[in-house]
Amino acid sequence: MNSLQDIQQFRNQIFQNLGKGRNAFMDLMDAVLTSRSVSSLAEFSLSPLFRRQYASVYKVLQNGLVPRQTLMKECIKYLPTSGVVVLAGDHTAWSRLDAVTLQERTYEHQPQPLGNKPVTLGQGYSTIAWIPETEGSWALPLLHERITSFEKPVDKAATQLHLVAAQVSNRILFLGDSEYACAPFINQTADIDCDKLLRLRPNRVLYYPPSEEYSGVGRPPLHGNKFSLKDSATWGDWQEELYVVDPKLGNLRVRMWHDLHLTGAADKPVRLILVDRLDAPNAKPLWLIWVSSFEPDLTQIWQQYLRRFTIEHWYRFVRKRLHWTLPNLSSSKQTDTWSDLMPLLTWQLWLAKDVVIDCPLPWQKKMTKLTPGRVADSFATVLARIGTPACVPKTRGKAPGWPTGKTRRKKPRYPTVKKSYKKPSQAKTSTA
Repeated sequence: MNSLQDIQQFRNQIFQNLGKGRNAFMDLMDAVLTSRSVSSLAEFSLSPLFRRQYASVYKVLQNGLVPRQTLMKECIKYLPTSGVVVLAGDHTAWSRLDAVTLQERTYEHQPQPLGNKPVTLGQGYSTIAWIPETEGSWALPLLHERITSFEKPVDKAATQLHLVAAQVSNRILFLGDSEYACAPFINQTADIDCDKLLRLRPNRVLYYPPSEEYSGVGRPPLHGNKFSLKDSATWGDWQEELYVVDPKLGNLRVRMWHDLHLTGAADKPVRLILVDRLDAPNAKPLWLIWVSSFEPDLTQIWQQYLRRFTIEHWYRFVRKRLHWTLPNLSSSKQTDTWSDLMPLLTWQLWLAKDVVIDCPLPWQKKMTKLTPGRVADSFATVLARIGTPACVPKTRGKAPGWPTGKTRRKKPRYPTVKKSYKKPSQAKTSTA
């Protein structure tokens, strides 16, 4: 249970760690948390909690400093000191179709397709979040960073996981989607002391270890028999099987195979888990891989993966309620600074969920377990009690404006960066 002192102490800590423009940052965050609906970034300056001029909103995003890793350490202090810390990783796109003057625009995947393909133009962001509850919609991001044009989502997630794991003393369970169930991610995170539970696409192929001993001629074999997920004839016998009755999913059959590996990571064995819904034969099976030296508990491990979907709820929440993708910012510096505020806003809501007074709209029902949106709608009552650490702005007079006779030049336009992905070449066997 958090108290008013916890939220006030957290706000004081982030205020001290913020760099240039920290007073404007605090006023801007308070305006965002208490604004249900706005149509532009400048409208936050109309909030009574933002005590500065509207130009300060854009100026602080361009010249302000938000130290990500320092603030990440402040958030990690609120993690539990015992038990397993469940982390989820994912990436999403900030669509910027018309931002021709924005640098580092790339082709990004988006579920809502542009034309006939699920592709959009914009910037990608990778997130590592702590999932504090077994059920609910709370995901607390520790790092939320832009994927540059020379980075891949898998490489960015591996770097973020290294940074977070270096600061967490507990055992870590990382949950990842099918994009992270690949050899590059497993190889890059092999030195991290954490368990990884990753989903597989239903068309993937794994391999058993080599069945024959090395004869001493040629290269030692890396792969044995093939295990194709879409071909049950290649599965062989499973090592563990369990039948579960879930109150939401119904009757389930869970099977696990030992000692398999992915192409490109033959020296890193994984355990393959298959979850079938017996009451829904048309439902797609859930394929998972367990990457760890610890023995998993088959009765609970598949349930842990369901917590990963909470990070997708967070993406929707920051878009709809925290107005993440609302502003049409013209520089990558501004988009990065604005995105750095999203984790700080979410953590303030999490610390205030136990002390906030639920204020539903007339057509809404009261809730005993508040969601992030409900806490945000009532966060103004918390600010009225704890105040703000930001200083009152000083009057500086009017700006001189644009100098007379100085020519205005158009902003340079930048082409969209197209990332190249090289597929591993397959060695051709000679038929001589």
